Amino acid sequence: MRIDVVTIFPAFFDVLEVSLLGRARASGLLDVRVHDLRDWTHDRHRTVDDTPYGGGAGMVMKPEPWGEALDAVIPADPAAERAEGETQRPTIVFPSPAGELFTQAMARDFSTRDHLVFGCGRYEGIDERVFDDAHTRGEVRLVSLGDYVLNGGEVAVMAMIEAVGRLIPGVVGNPESLIEESHEDGLLEYPSYTKPALWRGREVPPILLSGNHGAIAQWRREQQIVRTRERRPDLLAGDDA
Repeated sequence: MRIDVVTIFPAFFDVLEVSLLGRARASGLLDVRVHDLRDWTHDRHRTVDDTPYGGGAGMVMKPEPWGEALDAVIPADPAAERAEGETQRPTIVFPSPAGELFTQAMARDFSTRDHLVFGCGRYEGIDERVFDDAHTRGEVRLVSLGDYVLNGGEVAVMAMIEAVGRLIPGVVGNPESLIEESHEDGLLEYPSYTKPALWRGREVPPILLSGNHGAIAQWRREQQIVRTRERRPDLLAGDDA
């Protein structure tokens, strides 16, 4: 998978060099390229924002640098210039508090794409015409991490890359560890324990020491439902509710 990130703070993504994603990049599983939006400005101040038409507080990111950045990152004729094995149009993702909610299902969907392009907005956002223009290059998705506002898109993009990248085959060493996670089956994950069996007067639930795998599986499922009912009742439906 190829991932391109356009941002005015490219150093923010240095963290991609560490941990599982760093190893995935080194091994060629992930091709991540981070671009500085200011490289596509043409004034000595490297200006990327201006005052909003119609008035109002804050600044809006200008369309010209974004347009040139996407021109450079996405081929003018994606079908003619796709890398070997690529069959899809690029997916262009802009974090936005006005976007659709990012979910585990979306992360899994994105993990099947050939080419993801992330655009990190700042200030009061990006000129709306950039999104319209981007539609001519690929599938455009405005995505929100939740019902709150961040200073910019970098934190959200890093979270999405982490969520998507770990689902790509080969990135996580033991793929079975991805199966019984929160949100994979609509429920939160069950509680986990390890040695010692007694710590500060607190015991591991005896069922986990029984060796009865059927009973353990049933207990874990019950714990998922209890935890989800307590913490995220909005996820429950039908008999589990």
